[in-house]
Amino acid sequence: MKRPRQKGGPIPIRLAGLSAFPLTPLRDDAVDECAFVGLVKRLTAAGVDSITALGSTGSYAYLTPAERARVARLAVECAGPTPVLIGVGDLRTSHVLTHVDNAQDAGAAGVLLAPVTYQPLSDDEVRYLNDLSHRLGLRLFRTVTEHTDLPVIVYDNPGTTHFTFTTELYARIAELPGIASIKIPGVPADPTAAREHVAMIRAAIPEHVTIGVSGDAFAATGLNAGCDAWYSVIGGTLPAPALSITRAAQAGRAQEAAVESRRLAPLWELFAELGGSLRVTAAIAEHLGLVQPSCLPLPIQGLTDSQCGQVIDVVTGLDLV
Repeated sequence: MKRPRQKGGPIPIRLAGLSAFPLTPLRDDAVDECAFVGLVKRLTAAGVDSITALGSTGSYAYLTPAERARVARLAVECAGPTPVLIGVGDLRTSHVLTHVDNAQDAGAAGVLLAPVTYQPLSDDEVRYLNDLSHRLGLRLFRTVTEHTDLPVIVYDNPGTTHFTFTTELYARIAELPGIASIKIPGVPADPTAAREHVAMIRAAIPEHVTIGVSGDAFAATGLNAGCDAWYSVIGGTLPAPALSITRAAQAGRAQEAAVESRRLAPLWELFAELGGSLRVTAAIAEHLGLVQPSCLPLPIQGLTDSQCGQVIDVVTGLDLV
């Protein structure tokens, strides 16, 4: 049975602009609540359009249900007027629904749902199970939208979840009531190809469902190509440069957004060179004193001292800290 939205709870919003993904820092193998609250308040003060807690940057897969429920409540309580979205992905659908209930109880404005699978599939299995996996993905989103009135963001991140969407599956899921946005995994680097890619998705989904680009290096290109939102890793720790790109693109200053993104190319290159954005972002947050050293959940290791030095040199040279 669908749980009605709480009386006096958040009203549905159009998911657009900059959605910042903060870390969920740990200390002594427990959530560092003080540091997390500081990150959330910093984002609200910066003026981001929404905050997405417990995304991949927020290490949701490494936290217990109780920790996730607590983080969701802290995020909403400390974000003030800024809408808070909560990641609810999990391996089992029953666990997903528990996270959805906890997000709703916390007062979240929406939920971010990633279909997660533990076992990667071989090429033969992918071909054989492609239709089945699409049916299962559709079933997961249908189950969640039937369970809650909260807006649902489709989280397409195949590198992390081992689940691959197609435009056809986007279209089928987007027809479900309650689907508010689709978080896509980057766009082609060529602006013309990016526009064609975004236009293909836009033509397949209802007008009210927004398209959000992810993969920070692709953000300016995606926004300029017609994406409505940027679901940002770096925006969760350094909101100012992410807002600069977003606001320029929103105002139609495409060249300005592209130039600012190119200026940050050394940072994007570090994401690729050092194993992804999570460790680099954690190193920046540690350098700024926003989190304690070794803030990532074990067994994830932070960067080495030498690698941290690289990161600090880059962000200092870019006047980001």
